[in-house]
Amino acid sequence: MIDKNTMKKLLILQEGEITDYVIYSKLASKQKLLHNKDILKKIAEDELKHYHFLEKHTHNTVSPNKFKVVFFFLIARLLGLTFGIKLMEKGEDKTQKIYNKVKDKIDGIQNLIDDEEEHEKTLIEALDEEKLKYVGSIVLGLNDALVELTGTLAGLTLAFANTRTVGIAGLITGIAASLSMASSEYLSTKQEGSHRFALKSSLYTGVSYVFAVAFLIAPYMLINNKFIALGITIAIVVMIIFIFNYYISVAKDLNFKKRFIEMVTISLGVATLSFFIGYIVNQFLEI
Repeated sequence: MIDKNTMKKLLILQEGEITDYVIYSKLASKQKLLHNKDILKKIAEDELKHYHFLEKHTHNTVSPNKFKVVFFFLIARLLGLTFGIKLMEKGEDKTQKIYNKVKDKIDGIQNLIDDEEEHEKTLIEALDEEKLKYVGSIVLGLNDALVELTGTLAGLTLAFANTRTVGIAGLITGIAASLSMASSEYLSTKQEGSHRFALKSSLYTGVSYVFAVAFLIAPYMLINNKFIALGITIAIVVMIIFIFNYYISVAKDLNFKKRFIEMVTISLGVATLSFFIGYIVNQFLEI
């Protein structure tokens, strides 16, 4: 006999397994790459096996959580397969705690725990996603744009009186820098022998740089007060760093806090130094 409290926990686990099964199955059906399709099908089969194991003990059928199915399916489709799945797996801590509480009461539960902790994680690491191959190029583009352009805009804010002038100067500088960065990435990647990836790497670098430029100069093109524009730009910089580093930390299992603090410190440090340089230029050259 299973006590009421244990039964409640088993039903929660059962719902989680059938929900994960539906998510992995739906994602597998959308994969063009056979390698990824096979991996997702294998994980889905494991989740269904776990569900049936629990069903034998609860003698209940459980429906999947429709909200979770839609949410994680859309996240994986919009933001990348690896990110979506790893984000989903990060929410499994509660599930693991429940499994650990019932493992001594139900024979065979330990096998399910081993599957969750080892087998499935190994399969997820084997996923092949093009976006993650070019993360280094995206990081290069964003890092340079956030550091260089934030510094440039901060310096120009005190050097020039008109916000539109600062914005236009930042736009020209940003476009020129993005072309320069893309060219450098192309030559660097090609020199390393990766001819097949050189063009795509340069495009990822250039596009990520332009993306950052567009967001950073927008306040100067829309707001007349240059100090408010600078404040909003700094806020946008921090927001971009936060979002991008969170994405990378989840997708590639990196330390979010360390990377976030490091990038914010560098970007804002350069901006502060450039701000004072702009002040000196304004005072001595009387622009």
